[in-house]
Amino acid sequence: MFIEQPPRIFRWFYPHALWRIDQDRKVVFLTFDDGPIPEATPFILDTLDRFGVKATFFMVGENVVKYPHLFEEVKRRGHGIGNHTYNHISGARHSPWTYLANAKKANDLLHTKLFRPPHGWIGLVQYRVLRHIGAKVVMWDVVTRDYSRLLTAEDVVNNVKRYTRNGSIITLHDSLKSIEKLRTALPEVIEWLKQEGYEFGIIE
Repeated sequence: MFIEQPPRIFRWFYPHALWRIDQDRKVVFLTFDDGPIPEATPFILDTLDRFGVKATFFMVGENVVKYPHLFEEVKRRGHGIGNHTYNHISGARHSPWTYLANAKKANDLLHTKLFRPPHGWIGLVQYRVLRHIGAKVVMWDVVTRDYSRLLTAEDVVNNVKRYTRNGSIITLHDSLKSIEKLRTALPEVIEWLKQEGYEFGIIE
């Protein structure tokens, strides 16, 4: 549970970050990290279209440079865009200024106020400076762990069923590690959420 749904004490470290949104409404926010890449993003976009669902994509800058047409396609289809640094670097392994420069390099391409730290880790100095310059730090309420080699597509679906609640920010990935599981899990996740009466929102 510590991974799939971080406990309250962990959220206290970053009190102004977004963990859940609009908890009084039956609404969820699907998010996809690490893309865009041609092996995963088109399938995810087509699946979202099939169900009439919008999501928020936290993109890696170097992938946007490699695949600018996918970046434009995500925007064209009406989804939200967030910053996931330029090189998917960890806040734990880089100085605040190296980290912030990397985030800025990505945002020169993305032009978004939304920021999600790779690996879910960001130092307090990095966090405070990003907020000071107007970034909205977006964390999560449910991590599906679709990237894990130890989990199956069914496990991913079950994580959503077990931990989702009103206002949950649900994290998935448009990545090579996740796509084979998502081909099965993503349609099932969306169908279950709809059956449970959830609406889908874009993070702004």
